[in-house]
Amino acid sequence: DYVVVKMIPDNRLPPRHLHSVHTGKTFAVIKWESPYDSPDQDMVYAVAVKDLVRKTDKIYKVKTRNSTVEYTIKKLEPGGKYHVIVQLGNMSKESSVKIGTVPLSAPDALKIITENDHILLFWKSLALKESNFNESRGYEIHMFDSLLNITAYLGNTTENFFKVSNLKIGHNYSFTVQARCLYSGQMCGEPATLLYDELGTGEDSSASKTDRSTDVAAIVVPVLFLLLVTLGIGFVVLYMRHRRLQNSFTAFANSHYSSRLGSAIFSSGDDLGDEDDEAPMITGFSDDVPMVIA
Repeated sequence: DYVVVKMIPDNRLPPRHLHSVHTGKTFAVIKWESPYDSPDQDMVYAVAVKDLVRKTDKIYKVKTRNSTVEYTIKKLEPGGKYHVIVQLGNMSKESSVKIGTVPLSAPDALKIITENDHILLFWKSLALKESNFNESRGYEIHMFDSLLNITAYLGNTTENFFKVSNLKIGHNYSFTVQARCLYSGQMCGEPATLLYDELGTGEDSSASKTDRSTDVAAIVVPVLFLLLVTLGIGFVVLYMRHRRLQNSFTAFANSHYSSRLGSAIFSSGDDLGDEDDEAPMITGFSDDVPMVIA
């Protein structure tokens, strides 16, 4: 023997197993099950979406006979926080879940260019890859000092670069750039982070510039001094050789000086051989050539 018992549906029960299936930047997919199995008629659900940042509410109606319901909530904001409540249209007990949308991506190609007394942060426009980002929203920049263990807000800009001054030598800094936070910092983009530790040690960035100039001078000055000393020694050697050659020539000229003729007499290279073979024989004297006796 057996008996069939049909339970009376209780429309005052809440939807079961409400949870988030997938979230994007501007949408969220939620899923739940009907209050009881195999409903025999269409059921109307009220889906209330409370924006926890903007403090606004939106209500959507979902009509279905399925035991398992999947619904996509659209027109959300990147990085937003929401409280979703699902209940039957007759204001039965409710089920709720909190969800957060995916924030905007971090800016790409963040880099640093060092100038004389400051640095410049550069990055690519976020609008190139984020259709939901408007350049008028701008970016905000933060700096973390690892030595002091503090984070400072440097400001915001609508440009793709930012100037940072008054950095201290010996401090390692981490810079972050992200889409500007909205509503008191509750809706921000993902940060792009870059470490900067190229300042060395000292008191400030101007001192770093001076120290680098001093180091260069410490190398260049000795090299120039050695070059000058080498050139001086070379000039002295050349001068001494010149004087020695001049003295040798003077001594040589004096040894061949004839006081009678009042001039120096030098023999040619041809006279260096055998004088008996090369010199012509004297055969006689002409009558008109005077005889000079010393």
